[in-house]
Amino acid sequence: MGHLDHATFGWLTPALSYVMACTGAALGLRCTVRALATEGRSRRNWLITAASAMGTGIWTMHFAAMLGFAVSGTEIRYDVPLTVLSLVTSMVVVGIGFFTIGYARNRVRALAFGGLATGIGVAGMHYIGMAALRLHGDVVYDLAPAVLSVVIAVAAATAALWAALTLRAPVAVAAASLVMGGAVSSMHYTGMLAVHVRVTPSGSPLPGVPAMQFIVPLAVGLGSYLFLTSAFVALSPTARERAASAAAQRLSQEAA
Repeated sequence: MGHLDHATFGWLTPALSYVMACTGAALGLRCTVRALATEGRSRRNWLITAASAMGTGIWTMHFAAMLGFAVSGTEIRYDVPLTVLSLVTSMVVVGIGFFTIGYARNRVRALAFGGLATGIGVAGMHYIGMAALRLHGDVVYDLAPAVLSVVIAVAAATAALWAALTLRAPVAVAAASLVMGGAVSSMHYTGMLAVHVRVTPSGSPLPGVPAMQFIVPLAVGLGSYLFLTSAFVALSPTARERAASAAAQRLSQEAA
């Protein structure tokens, strides 16, 4: 078995992954709050933004953490198509959860279905991302921590959807985002505790690309997307602000 190091850069990658998870969660929740206050095309657009923001945050969290992952005795590379598939999976399954609660008539049923589907999908993103690893050897998993990671993912997803349906105050959303960021990060590191690598020394070149050539540029691009989305959400007026503006315009017209 090769020795696994989950934090080759110390606390940098765990801290960065937590920040990305919290950022994605905060944006997803705020966009969902905006969505539930609107109707029609506007609701759909806000839900799409919520899904892409939170899905991007979860994926960036995973691969920011993986930058600190190393195995003694072998280089690590990443399969590009599988890595991209893990990103798409993250956004799609989060979208399923948000659209489920965004258009649900029965909130309890929506939470149960949406939380289960989204949690399994987030865990699927994690293990698809792990399947993208290319190294000299075989990756094997302990069953108990792997199953526990899926349970944590389902619980975190259900809590996220509940928060999106229930919370409205910015302070409450921010607090929920910090908790959810911790839950999603815990899911990742619980899943990593299940990992063992049987190294097979070899001098043959590995397929795929190094993390610094692919993961880092993509993560920087997605981080920029989260930053721009944060600015967009912050500058977009809320439903209450639009109603107040409309009322002020009516009063101004009547006074004139």
